[in-house]
Amino acid sequence: MDKTVPAGAALLLDFIASKEAPEGYGTVYGNNQAKLAKPLTSMTLAEVIAAGPGWTRLFGSSACGRYQFMKATLEGLRDELGLTGREVFGPDLQDRLGYHLLKRRGYEAFMSGSLSTAGFGLKIAQEWASFPVLAATKGQKRSVSRGQSYYAGDGLNKSLVSADAVEIALSKARQAGNAVPVGVPPTLATVPPPTVPRIAIALEPAPTGGLVRSGVQATGGAVRSGLAGLYDAIHRALARKV
Repeated sequence: MDKTVPAGAALLLDFIASKEAPEGYGTVYGNNQAKLAKPLTSMTLAEVIAAGPGWTRLFGSSACGRYQFMKATLEGLRDELGLTGREVFGPDLQDRLGYHLLKRRGYEAFMSGSLSTAGFGLKIAQEWASFPVLAATKGQKRSVSRGQSYYAGDGLNKSLVSADAVEIALSKARQAGNAVPVGVPPTLATVPPPTVPRIAIALEPAPTGGLVRSGVQATGGAVRSGLAGLYDAIHRALARKV
């Protein structure tokens, strides 16, 4: 777990991942990760987002990673967090994105006591389709009972965990609190952008006694040579006038 994620959130994310993606950070919807050209955790965020529509066509959904991020969800997180897209979609980034999703859904209000367990449970169920609502409510497609997925009736999703288990996990998260490990937060791995070589213009003596510009990479010697040629040309010009 990324060291910037507080204890309570880390506990919840581990619990969510155990139901959403037991195979871990490299999971692609339907456990189709073996069909990828390279591991999900070695792709950049931009590559994952770009691959989303193809995964939807091939596998039925763009959900990927330990927390089963959808393409649209990743685009929103990228924009909200000011990410470049060059970040590697590895465990640390996925944990931070998962934590941000919890905060989006009211994690801080729940931890402070201003959002009820049932209220936060509903928001989690709206984010992660395998999680149940904790009280009867209007779901996306129809009315749903305690223990059912918020998306029950869509022909794709169903609850994979009991309401009682969710309530126990939420209670443990609240007890764990928001402590984070002491130390410098780790930086995210990124793939650097393509570099463009710098071309310096060095002055060199021309056969006619004038100066020409040479479009080559300037070294210290090339610059000194160019300046020496300039001084020689000026000296010759002054000598002709005397």
